[in-house]
Amino acid sequence: MTESIVHSDPRTTAPQVAQLQGAPGWLAIDFISDLHLQPTEPQTVQAWRDYLMHSQADAIFILGDLFEVWVGDDALDEPGSFEAECAAVLHEAAQKRPLFFMVGNRDFLAGDEFLRRGGMKGLADPTVLHWAGPNILLSHGDALCLDDVEYQQFRSLSRSAIWQQQLLTQPLAVRRAIGKSARSESEQRKQGGAPYADADAQMTANWMHTAHAPWLIHGHTHQPADHALGGDPLGDGQWRIVLSDWHIDADTHRAEVLRVTPEGWQRMTPEQACAV
Repeated sequence: MTESIVHSDPRTTAPQVAQLQGAPGWLAIDFISDLHLQPTEPQTVQAWRDYLMHSQADAIFILGDLFEVWVGDDALDEPGSFEAECAAVLHEAAQKRPLFFMVGNRDFLAGDEFLRRGGMKGLADPTVLHWAGPNILLSHGDALCLDDVEYQQFRSLSRSAIWQQQLLTQPLAVRRAIGKSARSESEQRKQGGAPYADADAQMTANWMHTAHAPWLIHGHTHQPADHALGGDPLGDGQWRIVLSDWHIDADTHRAEVLRVTPEGWQRMTPEQACAV
């Protein structure tokens, strides 16, 4: 007798939601994502460095894709590596205020050693933040983009411990070559006009309902916007707030910080976030 395999529908399956209690003394917190840091975009790297050092926020949350690609924490031990330089920047910034980090689809191999070197606290995806005002559900956002079927298949594979262990046993130089190839393929898709998939509405509502969070903040889609979500299951006052990507060197010349206070949220440039 053959057992049937039942595949749960991610749109209706309740996610495991981690909990984070914000510090009572926080008056303002910042959210950023999708900086895609890489040595070939020095202006973006410098803007990120300046922002981290001078932000007026009491805590900073990095919600994935901080790097264009992360090939393993052992890259931190390569003399003069870009990864080690960025970890040093993070560590210095973490002496000024708490830094929180959630992996994205480009840096999902970032592990405990990266967090330690950067002085950061890791966040599970999704996590609900309890702080002044409404609960805030935090996610990178890629798991919600169900219409990107090819990526969802890869995501399911690449998040398995066995797959990651097999990849990480490859020499660092090989992994760098794999990462370079993946970046080239991604760039070709973007130049070909392939649109970014957006968050599935039913899955989004399910996640927010499970987390008892009227606000969802995420990145990944490169479509920054504030989406008002009314009706069931949480009623009025629901918001899906999409973070901006950072590409100062590119034609879009875009970089944005989401500043949240007990009164609400505000989008600002990195320079503004350092001034107020």
